[in-house]
Formats: sequence, structure tokens, C-alpha cells
Amino acid sequence: MTPSAITSRDNPLLKRLRLLAQDSTAYRKHRQVWLEGDHLCRALLARGHRPATAVFTESFWAQAPHDLRDASDHVVTVPAALMASISGLESPSGVGFVWDLPATGGLEPGRASVVLDRLQDAGNVGSILRSAAAFGFGQVLALKGTAALWSPKVVRAGMGAHFSLKLIEGLSVDDLSALGVPLIVTSSHQGEWLHRSVLPRPCAWVLGHEGQGVSTLLEALADRAVRIAQPGGEESLNVAAAAAICLHASVVGEGAGGSLPLGAGL
Repeated sequence: MTPSAITSRDNPLLKRLRLLAQDSTAYRKHRQVWLEGDHLCRALLARGHRPATAVFTESFWAQAPHDLRDASDHVVTVPAALMASISGLESPSGVGFVWDLPATGGLEPGRASVVLDRLQDAGNVGSILRSAAAFGFGQVLALKGTAALWSPKVVRAGMGAHFSLKLIEGLSVDDLSALGVPLIVTSSHQGEWLHRSVLPRPCAWVLGHEGQGVSTLLEALADRAVRIAQPGGEESLNVAAAAAICLHASVVGEGAGGSLPLGAGL
């Protein structure tokens, strides 16, 4: 395939890519995301997805492997300086994909889920998405006030987890009633100890705001609250670390009713 060469900074495609790469909510209007770098691009391909457009620097195109070259029917090359004008990375990559976001539809009742209650930090949100994907929680529900799930920073922090998850944003607490699975809220100061809990399957883990925790309304609706033992005496755990511990406990801990092989569905 012979790519189309773009050399003008004012090219309409490049203007759109700058928005997607630098504006945390531009994806909501354009229904596309910008995926920069070899890892994210390959993660998309590994999940069987195909980008709408593949963008290469002129120098990288000359040495790009065939799987990246053949990833899209629409391929363009740009000078390194123009790729740098798009990039949100300290060291711009030689390749990026534009991917059309899939239609998500409504939440799926009865599915093991993670609920994000007003989490603000993009790194935390991306890390939680990675844990959700790793431990088989295929649906992530973000309540209003949570960091944009497809923002560039969250996508980078997710390291490709996005492509294997059903992600729904902008939900209210009332919307969660359709889930039909027990809600478990995390707490740093109350509830039963996680390592002693018999955890229901499937369930939905509710993870709260970094400073304020889970809202009082969600606490009232939850089937139970759990806390993680911290013999070292720290006041609380980072929410992403707590999420990984809780999701892992649902999958393999004794509190989950016995060992479950990694990769098994919930």
C-alpha cells in the first residue's frame, strides 16, 4: 500500500488528531480516539479491531513491520515535526491509529462489573481498567463526575485494557438498579475484612473518589462494605491498589469460595 503524504500543519485530519490527542473529551463529539505508540496500536489489533486510519512518520514508515503497515485501509505519513505537534507524549511515537469507538448500548444485567464513583485521577482510572480486564470484570460503569474513560491520559494508563471492556459513562446512582448483582463498596474504616469475606459471584465492586470515598447514597444502597487489612498502619490505600486487591480476591481468594483459575469467567 502506498500511503498518502500529509505535509501541511493545517490539514483537516491533523487538526482533528490534535483535538483527539490533547482534549480529554473530544472523543465524545467525534466518536473516535487517537492511539499513539506501538503498544496501544498492537493491543488494538490483538483484540481483532481495525483502525479507521493509520498515521506514520515518514522515517518510521520506511521500516514499519507489515502488521502495522497493513492495519488500515487508510494510511498517511507525516513529517516527524507534524507528528510531534499531534502527540501528547514527551517522546512522540512513529505510529498512531485513529479508531472509531464502538456503540456501547446499555449496561448488561447480571455481569461482573466495576463501578467508578467520581474518580478524578486519570492514572488511577486507567490502572483500574487494567485490573478489571485482567480479573474478568468485563463491564466498567462510570458515574457522573468520573474522569473521561476515553481521554488520552486514561487510554495511555489503561495500556490496551479498554479494548476488552464494555465501558459506559455518565451514569447516575439510580441506573445501577438495573445491574441485578450485589454491590460491594470499599471503605478504609468500616465493613467486614476482605480476607474473611465470602464474596458473591457475580458482583459489582464500587470504588469511590480518591479523597471522599464512596458517596453516602451508594453506601446506603450497597449490599455490603469491605475493608482491606493494613497491618503496616497506613491510613488508606491508593484506590487503584485497593481495586486490584479486591478484584483479585473475587477471582482467586478463599473468601470467594475457593480457588478459581486465572482467566476463568465470573
